[in-house]
Amino acid sequence: RNTAQGVSAQAEGEAAVLREFLERLSSRAPALARVDAVTYEEIPLLTEKGFFILQSGFGPSATMIAPDTALCADCLAELRDENSRRFRYPFTNCTNCGPRFTIVKGLPYDRAKTTMSGFSLCPDCAREYHDLRDRRFHAQPNACPACGPRLFLSYPDKSLLQGDCLQNARRLLAQGNILAVKGIGGYHLVCDAINEEAVARLRAGKYRYDKPFAVMMPDVSTARRFCLVSEEEEKLLSSWRAPIVLLRADRQGLKVAGQVAPGNNRLGVLLPYTPLHHLLMQGKEALVTTSGNVSDEPIAFEDEDAFDRLSGIANHFLWHDRPIFRRCDDSVLVWAAGKARLIRRGRGYAPEPLPFYSSSNDVLACGGQQKNTFCLIKGEKAFLSQHIGDLHNTPTLESFCGEIEHFKAMFNIAPRTAAHDLHPGYLSTQYALSLPPEAVKTGVQHHHAHLASVLAENRLDEPCIGVIFDGSGLGTDGCLWGGEFLLGDLKSYQRAAHLAYAPMPGGEQAVHQPWRMALSYLSGAFAGKLSTRMKTLFMAEWPLVWQSVRKGLNAPSTSGMGRLFDGVAALFGKAAVNYEGQAAVELEQAISESGLPPYSFDLIEKGEGPLLIDWRPVIKEAWQDVLDGREVGVVSSRFHLGVVKMVTEVCLELRRRTSVNLVALSGGVWQNVFLLEHAMQALQEEGFIVLSNELVPANDGGLALGQAAVAAALSAT
Repeated sequence: RNTAQGVSAQAEGEAAVLREFLERLSSRAPALARVDAVTYEEIPLLTEKGFFILQSGFGPSATMIAPDTALCADCLAELRDENSRRFRYPFTNCTNCGPRFTIVKGLPYDRAKTTMSGFSLCPDCAREYHDLRDRRFHAQPNACPACGPRLFLSYPDKSLLQGDCLQNARRLLAQGNILAVKGIGGYHLVCDAINEEAVARLRAGKYRYDKPFAVMMPDVSTARRFCLVSEEEEKLLSSWRAPIVLLRADRQGLKVAGQVAPGNNRLGVLLPYTPLHHLLMQGKEALVTTSGNVSDEPIAFEDEDAFDRLSGIANHFLWHDRPIFRRCDDSVLVWAAGKARLIRRGRGYAPEPLPFYSSSNDVLACGGQQKNTFCLIKGEKAFLSQHIGDLHNTPTLESFCGEIEHFKAMFNIAPRTAAHDLHPGYLSTQYALSLPPEAVKTGVQHHHAHLASVLAENRLDEPCIGVIFDGSGLGTDGCLWGGEFLLGDLKSYQRAAHLAYAPMPGGEQAVHQPWRMALSYLSGAFAGKLSTRMKTLFMAEWPLVWQSVRKGLNAPSTSGMGRLFDGVAALFGKAAVNYEGQAAVELEQAISESGLPPYSFDLIEKGEGPLLIDWRPVIKEAWQDVLDGREVGVVSSRFHLGVVKMVTEVCLELRRRTSVNLVALSGGVWQNVFLLEHAMQALQEEGFIVLSNELVPANDGGLALGQAAVAAALSAT
């Protein structure tokens, strides 16, 4: 029997047979089963003999829901078999694959509680469903052309195109059209990735300039024609989770359109993970497959909303009548420093819980403003949500609030503690503070949460040196932190070292216009004396911005490492960016071996206060390289290696003072593969134990796990 707490089984037989039965529950579990524990007790012999599956039991939920799963090899073979009754059927699935999380309305996981409830099983599918020897035994989304969902191809006004939907869709893509394609967790916008004009129109329609698009390729062998694919990356691409994997582009291989990933040497590649995708990819080498939204909005997953929001972008819609209950974007990973590291957590991972410390208190952690996820704690499980997005608009906020309620109901979690960021302007913070008075509100400093996310992933609670590098997070002194060395554990921390503050002229404007940070750093490094050559880097309004820097007007102080990356990138004319972190990404992409020494940071003692890391020598040396005509790759290499050297020196000094030997690297800057790999190697060579995020993003997408860990630890005291 399926129960809300898990699977309950009663078995009768000889003692040796029962022991083998218990062993096989774990060793030969179904492909998608997750066995956390097997417990048993002896009961009286059963009076009724035979094998029975009883009606599911209901009650408070504690069991899991599987993530959506890529099409398995058996179903793919049927999809291609002309003699199969599911030949070319876009919605085939079995117990080992198919939609799960995005179609489940409630627990236990039975068809009646999914969006498949409106499709009655035909006799053939019903026979499979009830045959325990069939791989579709109790496959809740089971369907076939006779009884399951149907596919439609239409214009934006919903008028249908006649003929074979898939054949026509492939033809339309070949002609340069953009299609809105309904998948498992929402709509994708799809076009030919090699067609420059089609990709450019897609960018214009989404108002998404420069930020890379994901590309779907039919198989690994095709991916190898465009990209360099390691053995580990091949396993990630081909896994049942089927994430987007950031691969290095092959400079001698085939090329996608330049507008797919401008200024980027990596390409986000995924393989088809639904039967519909496999059929759509026939005869195609590469299709842009990006979230069905306008930039900064949630992905569209309901049909009416999709037609309303995407009709101005898509020429046609390829959709079906199986409802999606909750939206879920594709997951994104990169292989770095010997591990798969999540950049965005979504399909294939959510809502699979992470192991957690034992907590007697249910906790809600609301995450941050950017790349928001939330986290709910129950017992020894942490339910980190799928990627919600940036909480800058009403639709995303509504998605955030709705998903929290879904998770609470789904997993029977009644939080008594709500953890949140210290920034009062974050909508996630405002949500937490708006909860009823009986909920204990726990504010967690942004960078402490990043540190705690690494400890929580590894279920550790011991002192560590947290090297937390990101763009900004509100510090306890009212300044914007982001180049931090913290000494702490789950319950507390102290700021042991940090980048020296620099004015951030225009506040948030400086994130979008890195030239402002270049002006700030140059002004600081050269005592306010800006040369004529320097002024060529700045936009026309530089005199006003310069006054803002000198007088501290509308120029909050920042110690953000992300801002320092922006400033160095702007020395080569990167005046403005179109997505967060673009300048830093392109600076990393430009690295070339120089043989020159790394740039220098100075460490300044401040009495009893934290070490101050002076960036002025870096700016002076980088500017001299610019004057000497050195290429951006040389400056980038010297800068990155200078950061690595500084991190190692500061950690060595902190270990000398405290004997702490564990280092946790977190924050969005550590998504920089070159920086992460070189810093980990340098620290490990000095004998440090070094950890960084793997199961949750190092960026703010992992913030909620850290907040939850801090709040749970504090509530236990």
